[in-house]
Amino acid sequence: MSAQPSGTTPPRHPLLVLLELGRRARAARSTEELGFLVVNDSHALGAYRQAALWRADRGVDTLSGVLEPETNAPYAQWLDQACRTLAASQPEAIAVGPHHLPPALAQQWSQWLPPYALWLPFAGAGLLFATDVPWDEEAIALFKEWSDTWHYAWSRQQSSASAWSWRRLGHSIKHMLAPHPDKPWWRQRRSLAAASVGLLLFCPVRLSVLAPGELVPANPALIRSPLDGVIAQFQVQPNASVQAGQPLFYFDQAPLATRMEVAAQALATAQAEYRQYAQQALSDPKSKTQLANLGGKIEEKQAEADFARDQLQRSRVMAPQAGIALFDDPGEWIGKPVQTGERIMRIAAPGDVEVEAWLPIGDAIPLADEAEVTLYLASAPLSAVQAWLRYVAHDAVPRPDGSYAYRVRARLAAQAELRIGLKGTARLSGPWVPLVYWMLRRPLAVMRQYLGL
Repeated sequence: MSAQPSGTTPPRHPLLVLLELGRRARAARSTEELGFLVVNDSHALGAYRQAALWRADRGVDTLSGVLEPETNAPYAQWLDQACRTLAASQPEAIAVGPHHLPPALAQQWSQWLPPYALWLPFAGAGLLFATDVPWDEEAIALFKEWSDTWHYAWSRQQSSASAWSWRRLGHSIKHMLAPHPDKPWWRQRRSLAAASVGLLLFCPVRLSVLAPGELVPANPALIRSPLDGVIAQFQVQPNASVQAGQPLFYFDQAPLATRMEVAAQALATAQAEYRQYAQQALSDPKSKTQLANLGGKIEEKQAEADFARDQLQRSRVMAPQAGIALFDDPGEWIGKPVQTGERIMRIAAPGDVEVEAWLPIGDAIPLADEAEVTLYLASAPLSAVQAWLRYVAHDAVPRPDGSYAYRVRARLAAQAELRIGLKGTARLSGPWVPLVYWMLRRPLAVMRQYLGL
């Protein structure tokens, strides 16, 4: 056996590294420490350039080489969408690449990640390791075993934290309810009632508000009027399925055709006048000076004819993508003059649905990123639609009833066959607060608003 060169450390066997990582995972004292361990120290098991821990309820939770990821950064948002796609389509550990994502996400892969990645999913979360070389079967097996060990430690850490908090609360209640022989019975009962009320007032509850909500298309294609004119006829019905390139509606073409014919005649007149002066220029020097002006006039008339022809072509509006046509009664539009840029309809892709709610100014509470949003539809009050907060508008806008509210958008937690336009009541969940704060928040706000206290 040849001796190791002096000053170098012999490489450790992968199984020993796996055992060491498992021991450190079991000894971790928090889920944050476990997250840092899996994305940074897994490098001892195999080389990679980037690693990320993704959770369905929080998005990108931990990144390698970063203390705290910025959830609003373009990289974190793209990675969140990529991991959600992989979680829905790849339930097992697998080496992945750009071809496992939709084209819109795949074309940005090279901008954010190396070409080869390993996806390790588990319940409600997943691990992604990216490197510059392909993953072999041995490396995939080692990382799969390590992810199972880590996930077991992570699950135990979460359950232990929950059990510890309830155990402390139970001990406190037991101590308060224990009898004290050195006090009279009536004083013990009064103290017990006061302690119970005080304990109840400081019991943590979830701060939440209710707001009107509905299901809206997440990324619709807006169909706006391409010109000023009068709509003559619709070729689709409301809520009808359309294909890309299918005719939607067209404008009254009589004035447009007349305008194009007038422009064509003006162009022909300018061209005939130019030819006449061109022939006279052979014998009359004065006619030669008019040719430049006539040439410019021909270009002007040509531009007017091209514009009129383009307007006639644009009078027939086609669907830019496949989806469902969302608009009002066609009878309200036919014969109505519209201006350029006026919105007429929307084309929404099937299944591309999210929740929109309107949060009143008086009910505005702190809402964290990916906060829970629950929509109770009026058509199905016994079943709730779960969603995660996407954004809250910075400025309040006027509503039809005259009040001001903030626009709230939330993406659905799971794909569902829900019709766009269904309305109901949305519950927006904020942070945990004491019960006394939950009870007095609105009265205190009114007092400060009117009394200045």
